[in-house]
Amino acid sequence: MKQNILTFFTRTPLHVGAGSSAGAVDLLVMRERHTKFPFIPGSSVKGVLRDLYLNNPDGDALFGNHEKTGTLLVGEAKLLAFPVRSLKGGFAWVTCPLALSRAVRDCGLAIPAADIKLAADQALVTEESELAAGVKVIFEEYPLLVTGRDLGAVLSALQGFSGDATWKMLPKKLAVISDEMFQHFAENTCEIAQRIRIDDTTGTVADGALFSQENVPSETLFYAVINAKDDATLDALKATLDAAGNLLQFGSDASTGLGWCSMNVLK
Repeated sequence: MKQNILTFFTRTPLHVGAGSSAGAVDLLVMRERHTKFPFIPGSSVKGVLRDLYLNNPDGDALFGNHEKTGTLLVGEAKLLAFPVRSLKGGFAWVTCPLALSRAVRDCGLAIPAADIKLAADQALVTEESELAAGVKVIFEEYPLLVTGRDLGAVLSALQGFSGDATWKMLPKKLAVISDEMFQHFAENTCEIAQRIRIDDTTGTVADGALFSQENVPSETLFYAVINAKDDATLDALKATLDAAGNLLQFGSDASTGLGWCSMNVLK
């Protein structure tokens, strides 16, 4: 079995919906139960990739049909780097020891993630960072003490995860924070958009057409593990993504510009 990594870098906000909500927000995004991190289900990833092969006979071989399973196995897309507001530098990409440890396990990254120990009020930044205000960084409304700038291994491992032009800013905007703070930001700082539909007759909001929707913000990085029976299967997928410009739409509201992601296949 051959394994590659498929990365997703959101160019626009993303809504892969959970389907229901008991809280103040009507339409929530899918989240892992134990971490509350947003994720993209493997079924959604596989469905979007399958659409690339609608008129291609290779589609059944790769993704299967009612008679047989396919040769390509697609996992869920996990969160690796999340954008948050920063007092300096405009915004920061934050990650945490837990997210890095899972990437080490899934992708074989050479990162000493298990050795990173951070309190809730601490952060690590890079040597080139533009985020620090004195000895602190301020993300959203939280000041965090910079306790180190040795992120060379993390930076080297993550820089190749996306070919998107914005991701090239990573050396100046990367920060590692505690698992607790990362979970807080991932759970509570997604965008909340108010949606309405205007009645053409009355010119006011149509009955029942006012609702709120949670979106994962632009510039979020996910990755998924994909497995295949041979290298030819993965090469075929990579060639198809290249032909599509490595840009695919996931989730709902494609007609309003949501869910566009830069894609990358890594060995």
